[in-house]
Parts: sequence; C-alpha cells; structure tokens
Amino acid sequence: MEIILKQIEMLLSPEIDAVANMANTAAVIFNSLPRLNWAGFYILKGDKLVLGPFQGKPACVRISLGKGVCGVSARERKTLVVSDVHEFPGHIACDSASQSEIVVPIIKNGTLFGVLDIDSPIKNRFSDEDRIFFEKVVGLFSKYSDI
Repeated sequence: MEIILKQIEMLLSPEIDAVANMANTAAVIFNSLPRLNWAGFYILKGDKLVLGPFQGKPACVRISLGKGVCGVSARERKTLVVSDVHEFPGHIACDSASQSEIVVPIIKNGTLFGVLDIDSPIKNRFSDEDRIFFEKVVGLFSKYSDI
C-alpha cells in the first residue's frame, strides 16, 4: 500500500487543481486495489454532497448530509467502515452489487470539502489497515489540492 501512496503523491504533488487530483486519485485506487467496484469523491455543495470524479458504474448524483454512509460520514466528520451496507440504517443503494463501503471525510483547516467513497462487492472487504491507508490518501489530496 505504501507504493500506491507514493504513486498518488507523485501524481498530486505537481498539481493543485482539485478536480484533476480527484480524478487521478480515484483512478489509481480503482485500478490498484483488488475487489472494488467503485472509487470516487463527493463534494459538499450547500447541504448536499454532489458527485465528483470517480471510477466505476454511474452513481447517485446528490446525497443529503446525514443520509447513507457518505452523508453520515460527512455530517459526523469521521471515517466510517461498513462491513455490510445492507445493515447500515438508511443505506443508499446506488449500485446493488456493493456489499461493503469505507467513506473518509475530507476536511482542511476545519472546513468540510467532501468525502472519499470506496465500495466493494465483497462483505467485510475493508480492514483497519485500509482505513489508515485511505485516511492517508485523503491527507495527500488535502495537502496538494486547492480546496
């Protein structure tokens, strides 16, 4: 996973545009890690998360704060690791193949920018090691992007 972090940092460090950095980050995650069916970003606009750059099948475009895994993670400003999305109260099924999910809020200087959302078609796909990895990914994105 350290190699993937270095690859992401090499892509992000010379660029400050948030959209470009989200696109490259989603592509690296989706194409480097096994057993994923979606990897991407939602950006906070007003009181909703709006779909940003991603890899995978088409997704829900707008998610209210406090709704679904993404909305709860954003509202609570904490990483959520969900081993079975069907057991998560209020889960939003954008892709019925998704079985587990991890969502990391993106916060810079105390301001919520959005979330990084990763889905898997496998239950219990995400470990504590994955949580640490994705939090580091968000840290790199926040460090190098103009958010």
